Amino acid sequence: MKTLTGNSAVDPVVLEIVQGSLASIEKEVETAIGRTSRSPMIRDAHDYRAGIHDRILRKLTGRSYSALVHPVARDFPIDTMRPGDVFFHNDVYLSEGGIGHLPDLCVTVPVFHGGEVVAFVQAFGHHDDIGGSVPGSMPSSARSVFEEGLMVPPIKLWDRGVPNRAALAIMTRNSRMPDSLAADLDAECSACLMGSRRLAELFDRYGRDTIESSFDAIVANTTETFRREILAKIPEGTWTWEDYAEHDGVDPPMLHRQRITLTRTADNIVLDFAGTSPQAKGPINHCGDYADGNFLKKWLAPILRNLADSPERMAELDVNEGVVALIEMRFPPPGTLLTPVFPAPTNARTFVILRLLGVLAGVLAKAVDGRMPADQETIRYTGVYGTDRSGAPYLMREVLGGGSGGRHYADGEDTIHVVPDSRNLPTEFTEARFPFVVERLGLAVDSGGAGRFRGGLGYEKHLRMLRDAHFMSIADRSILSCWGVKGGRAGRPFQVTVDPGGPTERDVAALVDAEFVPAGTTIRIRTTGGGGWGDPLERDPALVARDVLWRKVSRAAARDEYGVVVDGPDDDPGVHLPATEQLRREMRAARGGEAFFDRGPGYARLSGGRPAAEVDYR
Repeated sequence: MKTLTGNSAVDPVVLEIVQGSLASIEKEVETAIGRTSRSPMIRDAHDYRAGIHDRILRKLTGRSYSALVHPVARDFPIDTMRPGDVFFHNDVYLSEGGIGHLPDLCVTVPVFHGGEVVAFVQAFGHHDDIGGSVPGSMPSSARSVFEEGLMVPPIKLWDRGVPNRAALAIMTRNSRMPDSLAADLDAECSACLMGSRRLAELFDRYGRDTIESSFDAIVANTTETFRREILAKIPEGTWTWEDYAEHDGVDPPMLHRQRITLTRTADNIVLDFAGTSPQAKGPINHCGDYADGNFLKKWLAPILRNLADSPERMAELDVNEGVVALIEMRFPPPGTLLTPVFPAPTNARTFVILRLLGVLAGVLAKAVDGRMPADQETIRYTGVYGTDRSGAPYLMREVLGGGSGGRHYADGEDTIHVVPDSRNLPTEFTEARFPFVVERLGLAVDSGGAGRFRGGLGYEKHLRMLRDAHFMSIADRSILSCWGVKGGRAGRPFQVTVDPGGPTERDVAALVDAEFVPAGTTIRIRTTGGGGWGDPLERDPALVARDVLWRKVSRAAARDEYGVVVDGPDDDPGVHLPATEQLRREMRAARGGEAFFDRGPGYARLSGGRPAAEVDYR
């Protein structure tokens, strides 16, 4: 891998200070954005990320994924950049794979020392609206990227400290939420400029040679750590697995395949995506094959951390540019879900990149006898829009999390989000700002897949509309479930019901732009539960009774899924041991040959009746 100095001799104390300073600067940039932005998606849901990169475009920080500097350096030679410059882009096809859909707006600021660019501070976030055919710029049935909003290739948004007012006017004119967009961009530009000053101070304090040697050491240490502690756990060999998105907003539901063949060599791992389905007509495509898959490598690499010796060690492992040298990617020819051809739509590309996390976890599970978490699906966009009491238009969108998969040592976590620090919108805030009441927000009982270690639970949220409105949803896993592994069962899929229990009760499609919901009507949203890990008949019956007490598992599910007969009152449930032992014997005797993965009943619906795929067996 390319280095800055070739000098690996760095004082370990200085190295620790530099690495800690980078993490602190990154956090300070994100905190500044959160405090000064305006839109709920940025300020309250925290759907944004920052990153620090060196002058040869390597990502140095590892707390979270971030976009790439590559497209900026491609279009603006580094030696032409000047202090006070701020660069901007959101064009998916001109982002080198760093931006997945148009609402993700990216700001990049160069850092200077001695009159030369020495690093970059970058931030990108999901903004309320950048134009397009529907509010929120995520049309579920888009057939081209032109329907999804305003595309901006890399431009100089600030020139030596002077904002480009014309460009800002064009962007805000194309947005349904111009004030929020302008305020958010100002927050991100100001925060990145502040971060660039902090980083320049670090160069001033220790000198360029020391800092750049530290950058090389940070990246090299990550490479060596992952090679020694992670790749060493994967035996040499080749394994194949696949998973699917279930719909694309245009064609009827079908299996949109994403396949990985993993080969462990002596030096690295090779991820071959051959067998991935053709690009979809609708907006679930992801441009993954740019810059040799640089973004995708860093997006997928956190899955590898599950092979660490302990959860504590896993939490210590950063994913920075050091992982790139350990992963080789082989992409199919243009025209697939991962190699779409412009102007294929991409706004729901989460269906692909989230699924790829699970595909990598699944293929690794085959390689390491299941010592990987079961599946999770922790991003989906839901929301409502209309006019408030004053007649002003509003848009409320939320990225509700879901349950994570059970692990070989513990249950999955409830209602998590794959994006660090992101969260659901506070009830008090939304009720004060938008014309609806949150009647319930809690855990979705029985949503986690049964297992020796149960899958985490998803949300259940009820919104009662005070004025006529339209509901929108960009979600997957409404037919296919989060899979269980090594005997664990699949979790419950995503579901939205309008007027539950009422005369007009109906389930709403997971991909919908404008479902009319009259005033007084309730919308019930249930997000996905994670898959289970291991045989549920091996779960400690006392833990099942505890889950019943905590209202995570119903008594019926305790019996039907875990073979546990729970008796006693609701506030002090116990286990009827003789009945439980007998029931478990009967359930074991009734079993046939089972696949290593359980995809739930939705797979048979889309596969022509097959209970499992060929790759599901070890």
